[in-house]
Amino acid sequence: MSKDRDRTISRRSDGSWVNKRNDADKASSVHKTQKEAEQTAKRMLRNQGGGELTTKGVDGKIRSKDTIAPGKDPNPPKDKEH
Repeated sequence: MSKDRDRTISRRSDGSWVNKRNDADKASSVHKTQKEAEQTAKRMLRNQGGGELTTKGVDGKIRSKDTIAPGKDPNPPKDKEH
C-alpha cells in the first residue's frame, strides 16, 4: 500500500519520462531522460519528508525501488543499490 507522497517514474508513449505522485492524476514533472526524472523525484521526496520512489523501465516493469530519507524503510536492504 503506497502513501500519498510516494512517487513513480515511468515512460510515456512519446518517449519522455514522468515523475508522478502515486495519488495524482497528472505528472508533477516531465523530463527528456529517466535520470533527470529520478533526480527531481528524489529532491521532491526529500522536501516532502521522505517516501518510496519506484522506477519503471522502458518495458513498464519495475526496475528499482528506493526509500528516500527521512522516510523509514521497515525492511532496509543489507546492500545499497544506489
